[in-house]
Amino acid sequence: MAAVADPRPVQLRHPTALTSDQYVTERGWQTASLERCPLHPEGGCGFARHTPYMRVEPRGMQVARYYCPTGHMTFSLLPDCLASRLSSTLAEVEQVVVAAEKAPTVEQAARQLRPDIGMQGAVRWVRRRLGPVRTALLAIVTLMAPAFGNFAPTVTALQAGFSTGPVLVRLRDVAGIQLRSLPPPLGFGPRTAPRRSRQYAFQHEAGADPPGEHR
Repeated sequence: MAAVADPRPVQLRHPTALTSDQYVTERGWQTASLERCPLHPEGGCGFARHTPYMRVEPRGMQVARYYCPTGHMTFSLLPDCLASRLSSTLAEVEQVVVAAEKAPTVEQAARQLRPDIGMQGAVRWVRRRLGPVRTALLAIVTLMAPAFGNFAPTVTALQAGFSTGPVLVRLRDVAGIQLRSLPPPLGFGPRTAPRRSRQYAFQHEAGADPPGEHR
C-alpha cells in the first residue's frame, strides 16, 4: 500500500493494519512505498528509495525511507502502529493515556506506570504522552464533530465508541491530511511546548530524563 504524501513533510504515514510485532515479522518496511516525490510530483529529481533506519523500540523495527537529491530531503514512511517522534508504539502510548485518565492524579498514574524511576521523571514521562494526545484528540473531535457526536475528547470515551482496535491507530486514518498539523506522537506536526517554555525557552527542565526517551 502506498503512503499518503502531503506537501513537504519529512515524516509520512504508511497506512497499515499490522501491529508492531507483525510489521517486524513481515518486514513491512520492504513493501512500504512512495510513488512520487512530495517536493517534485512531476518527477525528474532523482527520487529513490533510501536505506531504512532502525527504531530503538520495538526490537528489530525498521522504517522505510526515500530521498530527494534535488531537495536534499529524506522522507520516512511511519507505519500506523508506531508513535511519531517517540520510541514507542501507539498502542503503548494509548495505555499510558488511559491509565492517566483513570487515575485520580497524574502523579498516581506516574507512580503506577514508572516505579523504576523517580517521581519527577515519571511525571514528566507521562505528561510527554498525555499532553500532546489530549491536544490532538481535542482538535480531531472539534474539527470532525458530526462524526464523533457527543464523545468527550478522551481516549477512554473514544474506546467506548469504537468497537475494535486501538483508538490512536484508528484516529490516524480518521484524521487523514490533518495529521501534518497534529502534534506527535499521534500526528506529524510540531511538538507542543509547555506554556512556561515560551517565556523561559533557554532553561532546561530540572532533573534527569527518564530512560528510553531518546531515539
